[in-house]
Amino acid sequence: MSSPSFSVVMCSIDAWKFAQASTLYDNLLAGVPHEIIGIHDAPSLAEGYNRGLARAEGDLLIFSHDDVLILDSAFAEKLTHRMQHYDLLGFAGTTRCIHPLWFAAGWPCLRGAVAHPASDAPRNLLFNLYGASGWPVSDGIEAIDGLCMIVRREAAQAVGFDARVFDGWHLYDLDFSFALFRAGYKLGVCCDIPLIHASSGNFDAAHLHYAERFTHKYAQYMQPDLSPKLRPEGASACFSGMRALLAHWNESTLCRADLALQRQFAPAHPANPVNPAPLPGCD
Repeated sequence: MSSPSFSVVMCSIDAWKFAQASTLYDNLLAGVPHEIIGIHDAPSLAEGYNRGLARAEGDLLIFSHDDVLILDSAFAEKLTHRMQHYDLLGFAGTTRCIHPLWFAAGWPCLRGAVAHPASDAPRNLLFNLYGASGWPVSDGIEAIDGLCMIVRREAAQAVGFDARVFDGWHLYDLDFSFALFRAGYKLGVCCDIPLIHASSGNFDAAHLHYAERFTHKYAQYMQPDLSPKLRPEGASACFSGMRALLAHWNESTLCRADLALQRQFAPAHPANPVNPAPLPGCD
């Protein structure tokens, strides 16, 4: 099997962050044909990503934030294999898009795992497991978070980023991924690639503005909210550093935590049709 070529597209106004992220991807994609495209003057992420898409020559495109740290030496190998079966992969997402927040439907619709620096102690890492059903890649995804998105170039070209409606810094990712889902493309979420994201989202007045735009655009397509008021967002844990985080980021630990979530919260979701089956070896 020949290796696909990769194009990494990043919008960044921070020279140091861009340099660090570029070095990261050079290392992750070492030995694989790749290019790194930096957009440093984008008025919005959608506009910047569209410019990057127009310049990209790779078979597979990685649209990435500049503050992501991926800790998997098999990153390129995994993507090369998995993108034969998917059109878009992310690291956190939902099987039920009901609202302009990808995590609004709550568990058991959420999938993926992401770590963030703890706000009260940055050397500690807050690990969020949204759901590991289907390990190592969850199917049935409708929308994903945009911290890092891997997409087949022809799929990205067919849909593009809506820079007219999403002319700021919010919801470009939900729009892009949900548009791909609506167009019949296959989305997945990787659970087995350790990743640290330095930011955890900004849900300010600007986010509300674009949430209204998203709702107006997709009101007739979003699924109804069938969940009761209790919406657990998965499981979280705090680890003292990267070594401890990596020691727990494995199939056995994450699948058992996912199974524990099923047993704890499934009775609270009788109206929710999404009920992931236990994974082999985790009962």
